[in-house]
Amino acid sequence: MDIEQFREYCLSKKGVTEELPFGPETLVYKVMGKIFALTGLDSEVFTVNLKCDPEKAISLREEFSFIIPGYHMNKKHWNTVNFERTPTKMATELINHSYEIVASGLTKKLQAELAQL
Repeated sequence: MDIEQFREYCLSKKGVTEELPFGPETLVYKVMGKIFALTGLDSEVFTVNLKCDPEKAISLREEFSFIIPGYHMNKKHWNTVNFERTPTKMATELINHSYEIVASGLTKKLQAELAQL
């Protein structure tokens, strides 16, 4: 999955916005205002930070060398994934997992709004 495919996939999900809140070099995807994915636009290697269940995060890091603790993020809840080495099916699964974790943590009001989209 390249950055354009990543971008299109994230934007295809309900309630998602694309923003640059940390400056022009960091592309951020939010569901109903909460971050679920971000990537640096000035990196030589295409990596993405994705939220992950803490136990699953550890398991993924142990199994795959291209998944490491989240760069500049809470390492318990975030992984940095080298998308240049990640199979597309796995990349979409990791994006979906991150999106679902964040969406499930939204307030009931925001979850209801998301369901209406």
